[in-house]
Parts: sequence; C-alpha cells; structure tokens
Amino acid sequence: MSADLAKFNAAQAALDHIKDGMVVGLGTGSTSAHFVRQLGERVRQGLRIKGVPTSEATRALAEQVGVPLLEISQVASIDVDVDGADEIDPAFRLIKGGGGALLREKIVAAASKRMVVIADETKWVEALGAFPLPVEVSRFGFALTAQRVRDALRETECAGHEVVLRVSGKANEPVITDGGNYVIDAHAQRIVSAEALAARLQAIPGVVEHGLFLGLATTVILGKAKGVEVKTL
Repeated sequence: MSADLAKFNAAQAALDHIKDGMVVGLGTGSTSAHFVRQLGERVRQGLRIKGVPTSEATRALAEQVGVPLLEISQVASIDVDVDGADEIDPAFRLIKGGGGALLREKIVAAASKRMVVIADETKWVEALGAFPLPVEVSRFGFALTAQRVRDALRETECAGHEVVLRVSGKANEPVITDGGNYVIDAHAQRIVSAEALAARLQAIPGVVEHGLFLGLATTVILGKAKGVEVKTL
C-alpha cells in the first residue's frame, strides 16, 4: 500500500508541471497510470491540454478518463513528457521498459522539451543494472541478436551477462510489443558505463531500441509515503 501511495504522490506532484495549452507525453506503467487518471480529473475541471500516449494501454486509459489525445505524427514537439522509470541514477540516467513500451516511450521523450520522471523512492539507485535492461528486438533472427546483446554486456564489463527472452501467460509465449517486436531482458547486474553499453547495443542489427534513457530526464520526482522529493539537473 505504501509503495502505491508513493507512486500516487509522485504522479500528483507532476501535475504542477502541466499548464493550459500544453501537449503532454503520457508515459506507461503503474506510476504513469496514476498521473493519467489525475490528469483526467484536471481536464474535467477545465484544464485544456492534449496528450500523446506512449502505448496502447495508456491510450485506452486516457480515453477512459477523458484526456484528449493527439497522434505523435500530429505534433512537431511535446511540451513536457511525464513518465516513470525502473531505475534512476544520480546523473538522471534511466532504465525504462519494464512495461514493454520502451520504443514509443523513447520517441516521445526525445520529442519533448522536458522530461519529468515520476517514481517511488526505491527506483533511485547509485548505479544502474540491478533491474534487467529491456532491449526491444526484431523477431527475425532474435536468437542471434540475443547473443550479440550478451556480447555487448561482456565487452562493456557489466557484472552479469545473462539475457532472457521475455515471456508471459500460461502458454509461456513471447511478449509482443505494440510495435510487433520481442523484448530481451539483459541481466547486467551492474552497468559500468551506460553510455558505452548504449552505443554498443545501438550498433547491433536487430536491436530496435534499448531501455537506457540517457540525457533525456530534466526533473525527477520521487514519491514517498508522505510527500515527494524533487530533483533537478
């Protein structure tokens, strides 16, 4: 209950960054869902904004709570993106993609003037890597791509080198992203250089996107059981 309350508090604090007339990126995940619901309440009270969802799940929730939406193709830029994170380090480097929406999340974040990250305080870490790094890959040749992802972990001196195809459901079927791809979870344990690993992953044929979000976050709101802590670069 306290973890969910912390997420709620972080999402509520993010509303301070939303002003009339803004185009707002709508993140994916449990903390972002709190934000979308609270944003819907503000819209019902008269706030005039447009949202750009980062997943079909977020789109469905936004429509349910009455947040007006735009397609990413309809905007030249986004005023602020509000999204969660699986890990955040002191340099505001992020691991994202636990919910499988990393490709769309990164497109929206990169198109935004500011990125406000909302999370409970346990997501703040000294070094990235304890949370498995999601890597979205083409379904074609994914086993070869997985091997190269494993090689990238070794070459950048990560503490762990295990890579696992993400599966779900009783049938143990591979997770399919909104973009029609697979997700490989890279168990790095500890990432020595996020920049080096990001560059190495980006160079692998078959990697569509990776969950290292570097140089994108501008504000971090860490929710607690009582209140929030706001960090800015």
